[in-house]
Amino acid sequence: MPALPEDPTLDEIREGLADGIAANAAFDGWSDAARDAAADAAGLDRDVARVAFPGGAVDMIEAWFAAIDRAMTAKLPPETLATMKIRAKITALVEARLDAVGQNREALRRALAILAMPQNLVRGAKLGWHAADLMWRAAGDTATDYNHYTKRTILAGVYAATITVFLDDESEGHADTSAFLGRRIEGIMKFEKTKAGFLARTEHKPSLSRFIGRLRYPVV
Repeated sequence: MPALPEDPTLDEIREGLADGIAANAAFDGWSDAARDAAADAAGLDRDVARVAFPGGAVDMIEAWFAAIDRAMTAKLPPETLATMKIRAKITALVEARLDAVGQNREALRRALAILAMPQNLVRGAKLGWHAADLMWRAAGDTATDYNHYTKRTILAGVYAATITVFLDDESEGHADTSAFLGRRIEGIMKFEKTKAGFLARTEHKPSLSRFIGRLRYPVV
């Protein structure tokens, strides 16, 4: 858990307490007790810690997920990813996230149960999208058309499914999770290859929408 500065901002408090809260959440849930224990360990007034997480459990979970983001990017800086092929980049990025939560699987299980509650579904979906977006950006993706959305939607689904396997994986070195992830990444790569081929074949074909548009607004 990173040490807090002498006069921390609320953002610094959230960052500084995130890992500590997650460690306690495995036993106390994402509760006031988990937050207070983390504050005590950091030498921070409990009331100040409470102010830093006005949304309660979901705010604590979001802060922890942000800590996972930071752990992932620290483990795989741009200069490291630059030497990898795209398949290896995405695989390594997902595995780095799993490594970051490896010691707190029960906290993750409880966090996902909270995010699955009806009142938290939108927030949970945004967090999943953010994780997928961050991974694709780290991998060097610069798509701005519909590819931007399809890539992130598919990866978010793969990441969520991989976490489900990971939570119950008791195999040596999480081999079952790695094998599952490998199959899913292979599926992403095949889809992207098929999509690229389809777009190449249709790029110069007549467009019905363009034709109708010209009838309505003839070129002069």
